[in-house]
Amino acid sequence: MNLRHDPMMRWGQPPHHNPDAWPPPNPAPGAGVPGWLEERLFDQRIVMIRGQLTHEAATGISAALLTLDAAGPAPVQLHVASDGGELGAALTVIDVIDTMTAPVHALVTSQAGGAVVAVLAAADKRSAYRHARFRLTEPRAAGVTGTADEVTRAAGQHLRELEEIVLRLVEVTGQSRSRVEDDLAAGRTLSVQEAVEYGLIDDIVGKA
Repeated sequence: MNLRHDPMMRWGQPPHHNPDAWPPPNPAPGAGVPGWLEERLFDQRIVMIRGQLTHEAATGISAALLTLDAAGPAPVQLHVASDGGELGAALTVIDVIDTMTAPVHALVTSQAGGAVVAVLAAADKRSAYRHARFRLTEPRAAGVTGTADEVTRAAGQHLRELEEIVLRLVEVTGQSRSRVEDDLAAGRTLSVQEAVEYGLIDDIVGKA
């Protein structure tokens, strides 16, 4: 069944709607948000990243994004309020955004930092509230245990993934690679106006 052209499909809801399974799980991002509110946001094509972006959270976010993408071509709103998370989790969400047909419009409601900045950069349109803050920080590798060879391989994989993040930020912002790498290493903090000048976001919501 083609979800995009099914006349019986309610907006934002698949055929044979099962209230016990809808919306798809979005465990960590909706932490602290009542279920009824999370469902209402989902009906409005809004997905949230809240708190630390873990692999569990990335799974829920990815499921929500893919479901909304299948439901229709209207933009999906990605609301961001996160100071960072796991590099692998960020790449999971980025891969999903890259495959979506529906455009993703990201809105930073309070803060974006670490690996989450890369997710922000993957969106088609990026904006932020006037008092939002950004922190360019090199995402840390998750704890790795095992033999010396296993640790070495994991370190190599982390460096390759980190390079992907750097190159994406270079492409989106127009900054030089050396500047992006230096800013990530230094943990540079940006105000919303500085984020616009840096090329990280396109506009400010509610600008006086």
